[in-house]
Amino acid sequence: MNASTIIRNGWQKVFGTGARRERPIAGDASHGTILYLEDITVSFDGFRALNELTLYIDAGELRCIIGPNGAGKTTMMDVITGKTRPDNGSAWFGQTTDLLALTEPEIAEAGIGRKFQKPTVFERHTVAENLELAVAGDKRVWNTLVRKIMREQQERIESVMQTVGLGTQRTMLAGNLSHGQKQWLEIGMLLMQDPQLLLVDEPVAGMTPQEVERTAELLLSLAGKHSVVVVEHDMEFVRSIARKVTVLHEGHVLAEGNIDEVQNNAKVIEVYLGE
Repeated sequence: MNASTIIRNGWQKVFGTGARRERPIAGDASHGTILYLEDITVSFDGFRALNELTLYIDAGELRCIIGPNGAGKTTMMDVITGKTRPDNGSAWFGQTTDLLALTEPEIAEAGIGRKFQKPTVFERHTVAENLELAVAGDKRVWNTLVRKIMREQQERIESVMQTVGLGTQRTMLAGNLSHGQKQWLEIGMLLMQDPQLLLVDEPVAGMTPQEVERTAELLLSLAGKHSVVVVEHDMEFVRSIARKVTVLHEGHVLAEGNIDEVQNNAKVIEVYLGE
């Protein structure tokens, strides 16, 4: 298998296959809300992973989602990104985009990016090349590799490298980056798509204290320009970035508020923080 085939297969795994289609209408947040989940229910073999979940995310906010294992956090993100279809309920991206009517690639094109816990980067390519491959537009890898990068695209790559703190690693192979740097690179690859909504799953797992601090700074810097939803178990990290926290339990919202309100909530202490 040659290098171009390996890259193409990896790219299709992340971004989907098929000919280029028009970008779906992005989320209309004119009413101040970018994500509407209402009465979402998902069952697996009789087990309700989500139980009439209702959640709203405002445009430009940074929201932390916490909860015990099995609370429904991953399933919630699966529904938002089209990986899982709910049994009931509605999911809207802004005022006009029905997420349940779109495929996974169409949802990504509409402006929702998902960062999984384990980083997925092209390890045999440099930091700059990884970002080049992620440039918004035609996702066919061969065209991406051979076309001349337009000036504004190159400027965008440079800007994103600075944003994620990898400006001095531009020529380093992604496989040689630290775990934390790979996480930042993948966030950068999502930023190249210019998403309105970023879903970030346990971003600091396995990081050094210095990397955790830098990740907090990065996510805080993205809020406002993007809506950011962070799923995390590290409560110290959540406290460092949280503006609003939602606690999930048994597939629905148990509590919501600022970090102090949540940490002092008797129900939250009983089912989660008291573990």
